[in-house]
Amino acid sequence: MISLPLLLILLLTAAVFLGIGLVAARQQLGLEDYLTGGRRGGPGLAFATVTATTAGAWILLSPPEAATWAGVAGLAGYAVGQAAPLVAFSVIGPRMRRLMPHGHNLTEYARVRFGAGMLRFTVGMILFYMFVALTAELTGVALAFQLVADLPPLLTAVVVAGAVVAYTSWGGLRASVWTDAFQCVVILPLLLVLFAVTWLRLGGMEGALAPVADARPELLRFDHGPGVKFGITLVLAILSANLFNQGFWQRVYLCRDDRTVRRGFLGAAVVIVPVIALAGLFGIFALGTGLEAGESSVALFRVVLEVLPPWAVALVLVLGLALVMSSMDSLLTGMASVITTQQHARRPELGTGQLLRFSRWWTAALAVPAVLIASQGYSVLYLFLLADLVAAGMVVPLFAGLYSRHLRGRDAIAASAAGMAVGALFFPLPNFDPWLPYVPFAGDFLASFAAALLVSTALTVARARQRGRSRAYDFERLEREVEVLPGRG
Repeated sequence: MISLPLLLILLLTAAVFLGIGLVAARQQLGLEDYLTGGRRGGPGLAFATVTATTAGAWILLSPPEAATWAGVAGLAGYAVGQAAPLVAFSVIGPRMRRLMPHGHNLTEYARVRFGAGMLRFTVGMILFYMFVALTAELTGVALAFQLVADLPPLLTAVVVAGAVVAYTSWGGLRASVWTDAFQCVVILPLLLVLFAVTWLRLGGMEGALAPVADARPELLRFDHGPGVKFGITLVLAILSANLFNQGFWQRVYLCRDDRTVRRGFLGAAVVIVPVIALAGLFGIFALGTGLEAGESSVALFRVVLEVLPPWAVALVLVLGLALVMSSMDSLLTGMASVITTQQHARRPELGTGQLLRFSRWWTAALAVPAVLIASQGYSVLYLFLLADLVAAGMVVPLFAGLYSRHLRGRDAIAASAAGMAVGALFFPLPNFDPWLPYVPFAGDFLASFAAALLVSTALTVARARQRGRSRAYDFERLEREVEVLPGRG
């Protein structure tokens, strides 16, 4: 039976963030402001929006599930893996800003630095990865409300997506960033309160961990083999894939200077590690409370329903909504930015008003299939892993172009394709069985991602060295050929 109080929480929370987003959108100036937020963000705003963008609803699902079998070792890898791309952005982001100061997203760099072929690779990778992430976020919150409040997944997905689309389609990055700031204020305290109350209700250290120490002691050891391997795999996969997250690149250009980029991303990296660790420990708690087979994907919510009072359950749902909306608006504005700048490159005669309308319609259009898929409750894990493989093959050839003047577009494409092809030899089928069982390490994700990275890196270095005496690329083209978009609508 549908819980009316929890339905009211869904509606009120969505309405609050919708209101914040629409208030921020009133200050909208034009297309440049729509896509970059005016390039005036300070360290505090950068920290808040990067933290909120990183911490999606997945932290209530994936880390607890991983902890139920990979233990604290896998959880540590998860936390480090999620912080790793933020550290990378603190280094690569300032470099990109110096070479391409008027940029908006990664696809502009790919087009000017490498040409049409690598541009197609990059656009396809970004849109595929971000759409899968968008669908996963909506699926997660829809399943959470179905489990806890018995709400139909379609209802939850429509309410959440409707609110996010309303403020992001009108206000663009400015609305996304300001709602992120408020959501960050909600996310961190709520997670701490939730953890503290659960810890106390379980009886502290002894009550929470003693059952697991008796039944599955290996899960509490940092040298647990499967957990260590899983952790390393996650570091490679998350680092590679998140460098293609356009939501982060928008925030690189949101910042007013390079120092702000470094402070915002490094600060978020420091915070996200304990956030994932605290969320993941609920998987360990769930084992101690008698988690049943098949329930690991909702381990946190099983603990919530088993241990916490009703008011705490309500807080969990508010936390879940803040998490999903903070990441969903970033994904929508990121994809819209890619599509809009590509439209501007193809049709430079379009005016500001036309491009704004184009971007707003695309923001709404992208949400429709995501809502329909999320309402079915499908798992998108395999698609995520497939995107991770593609990213692992592309990441070094693409970003090496920021530092090497001798790498050409066809070199980057060849190295990326080779890395993906070799990685695919070890990649499993959708049922996670190896598709080439006679190949050593077949079906092993770590072997797949590592092979893609190593092969693409080796070929990238080799080609750059071979072309060392050829005509060097003029990095000043990135500044000349990527222009500021029309400022006012």
